[in-house]
Amino acid sequence: MQMVFQQIRDIAQVDWTALIDGETGTGKELVARAIHDASHRRDRPFVAVNCAGLTDSLLSSQLFGHRRGAFTGAVNDQVGLFEAADGGTIFLDEIGDISKNVQTSLLRVLEEREITRLGESTVRRIDVRVIAATNRDLAEEVARGAFRADLLYRIRVARVRLPRLADRREDIPLLVASFL
Repeated sequence: MQMVFQQIRDIAQVDWTALIDGETGTGKELVARAIHDASHRRDRPFVAVNCAGLTDSLLSSQLFGHRRGAFTGAVNDQVGLFEAADGGTIFLDEIGDISKNVQTSLLRVLEEREITRLGESTVRRIDVRVIAATNRDLAEEVARGAFRADLLYRIRVARVRLPRLADRREDIPLLVASFL
């Protein structure tokens, strides 16, 4: 784990996107929060979203926001999580579960550093660090055609690979304490 702690310190000093891989329950969100807390963005928001199990429209609405009337049920204007995290960090947990459509939108955000709320044409500049996490082998997902290679390259500028909990039993009490 000493190598992971050093990676956290190193990644916190730069403003790159980062990918954290590890099995479910290995503490990926804790690592993302530690990177944020050790970075110059520590006094700005840390916003976490679990991308697993959400429909395209719901995830897009959560990430990018929407304008009232953009879709059935959109009764108010909604600020998206990218805007809410402006100046800080957004943590995209289980990024391997997002659809190709949302992957395309996310790639645009990473390339352009701007978002457009659903139902609007106004472009909004954002200053957000993106940290993503997955329990999947995204290179394998790229080979299967399920994940965009260009998005993988954008999110894997820095990488932390968390060892399995079975290989680090001494960390289990620390992880349990952090969840309680």
